[in-house]
Amino acid sequence: MAELTGQIVAAHGRHYLAQADERLIQCVTRGKKSDVAVGDLIRYQLTSANQGVIEEILPRTTLLYRSDQYKSKLLAANVTQMFIVVATEPGFTEDLVSRALVAAESAGVKAHLILNKTDITESLAATRKRLALYAGLGYPVHEVSARAKPDETVALLTPLLANQSTILIGQSGMGKSSLVNLLVPDAEIAVREISAALDTGKHTTTFTRLYSIEAQTTIIDSPGFQEFGLYQLSEGMLERAFPEFAGHLGHCRFYNCHHLNEPDCKILQAMAEGKIARARHDLYRQLLHEASQKLY
Repeated sequence: MAELTGQIVAAHGRHYLAQADERLIQCVTRGKKSDVAVGDLIRYQLTSANQGVIEEILPRTTLLYRSDQYKSKLLAANVTQMFIVVATEPGFTEDLVSRALVAAESAGVKAHLILNKTDITESLAATRKRLALYAGLGYPVHEVSARAKPDETVALLTPLLANQSTILIGQSGMGKSSLVNLLVPDAEIAVREISAALDTGKHTTTFTRLYSIEAQTTIIDSPGFQEFGLYQLSEGMLERAFPEFAGHLGHCRFYNCHHLNEPDCKILQAMAEGKIARARHDLYRQLLHEASQKLY
């Protein structure tokens, strides 16, 4: 039987949905494998008119995932950029934003911060102040209001999305769904089709899904989550995922410096001089500790 190709557009448990031309194909893996991510390009064999078995995952350009001590969870494959959605209200957690940025850096994915709900002006100045650290590191911050200024929001973000595969990440309540509905024509219809095909019923917000806007432009919407574990990152990957460390790496007294409390550490020296924010170094320290706790 001939192998066909498609792209995974949704995943729910070990059940996957592949877009193949105009059709949605329900796919499963052979055995107990579950290493398939939304965005993956696959080869599959049909087992019936709209069902198939995944035979091969084609080489990925990027892979994003989060992990805790015990297991890892694939977020998306072949993405080129990440939109981290935050809002004036409710307040966002600094930890999630900074971890998402580290994940993007380690995967070679460009990161943007999208500040939504700028119409809530009483919280705007404080929120801008919180985001200034990331803007100072070179991460673009785009201010929008999906509800109050939908046309301006579309005009600002559409050029950034063109010819990119973009994953949206953020806590619940940041307005991610409002942005998707603005940017993706017929998004709600697509979700209903995906839910029906996956037979997920009312659990439409619990799975990651990919929307095609144009031939080379896709948006991947991930469920809102509160924690972003990065236990999978090695020490070398971590230190390179902090752009402000770059000019100092390789200049410490010890070639295997951990940048924690070693003498003549250039990272610690830069922090003491105010060139590296203490909060960022605290995150590096925490992630290094987590990586040492991995049990899988």
